[in-house]
Amino acid sequence: MNSTIQINELESMLIAIVVLFLGYFINSKVKVLRKYNIPEPIVGGLIVAVIITVLHQHGTDITFKLSLKNTLMQMFFATVGLAASFKLLAKGGSRVFLFLGVATLYIVIQNAVGVSLSTMLGLDPLLGLIVGSITLSGGHGTGAAWSQTFASDFGLQTLELSMAAATFGLIMGGIIGGPVAQRLINKFELKSEFGGGEHHHAAHPDLVTYSDHEEDRITAKNTIEVLFILLVCVAGASHVKELVDSLGINWLRIPDFVYALFIGVFITNVCETTKVYKVNTETVDALGTISLSLFLAMALMSLQLWELMELALPMLVILAVQTITLAIFAYFVTFRLMGKSYDAAVISGGHCGFGMGATPTAVMNMGSLVSRNGPSPQAFMVVPIVGAFFIDIANLVVLQTYISFIQ
Repeated sequence: MNSTIQINELESMLIAIVVLFLGYFINSKVKVLRKYNIPEPIVGGLIVAVIITVLHQHGTDITFKLSLKNTLMQMFFATVGLAASFKLLAKGGSRVFLFLGVATLYIVIQNAVGVSLSTMLGLDPLLGLIVGSITLSGGHGTGAAWSQTFASDFGLQTLELSMAAATFGLIMGGIIGGPVAQRLINKFELKSEFGGGEHHHAAHPDLVTYSDHEEDRITAKNTIEVLFILLVCVAGASHVKELVDSLGINWLRIPDFVYALFIGVFITNVCETTKVYKVNTETVDALGTISLSLFLAMALMSLQLWELMELALPMLVILAVQTITLAIFAYFVTFRLMGKSYDAAVISGGHCGFGMGATPTAVMNMGSLVSRNGPSPQAFMVVPIVGAFFIDIANLVVLQTYISFIQ
């Protein structure tokens, strides 16, 4: 039995920041990582995760106390909501439903790949759904939930496979998104309508960039005010989720960060309509970037890579094919259906993130892209809303349809 070393909360936060510094440093020295926009949290987080995995194999487990991780994620999604003014929603609201259609189409294809390859390799076709949209579009939480269903209804023990497949997807989604989108940007010579560089707020004061390099003009007063609003969103999300859960309405049981996003949308548009308060978007930009970076560092440094050892060769083959399929789909289909624009390219990179991993992975991919190529507020509105909320509903419908046919 392994011995355990528990890192306390303060030291865990310090290590998360070190993960970011490590990612920044390595990316600055390795040209290929910069060329293909491999996100810094992926680089630094995987290095720390590998070290922890080696220690695990030698009898020592490292555990982090990351109680702020979920709060940071909710804070980021609250900033997405605060950036979604009526003007932006009116301009790009239709794209949300267009992208939902594109993402739903891919879920159908993703499960077709999983089920067909499982059948060809002599496996239970239901396992194809595990290495399909259950874990790749759904993530760890969806994988764990469906594992219980598979165990009770079909006698299949799939929890270890689900966790391993979701971990694989999280990593690969963060690796392929940047190269796919950057190739599109380079090939079609796409430019952000706001231009490149690091000084967008002088000309566009209401723009939220989510770029690590953006020069945000903020004050201590603005920071405290926006931090207060973000914490209101986080606290409100917790209470709304408790209320919804107590009502027993299953279809309304969505992750708490989605509620934080919608509360942010409500607050910013009430403020905009009544003009009682002006939300400082540069501060929203800075705090959103900080909270996302720290959340991703925490999430990636705590990956249990030894779970991947649960994957047998046939499952690795299926997951490899899934990775290639998504990259091709995002490059040729997502990009074209979303309009063959700069925003469409960034959305394609985001699609790689949550099509293989999770919505935060999608946002990480897009953040890396906009830091290099310029802002894409449309992408940062469309992808989080679809990836955090609508896609789970679509995924459920598609999965139930597949199961009914398989059985």
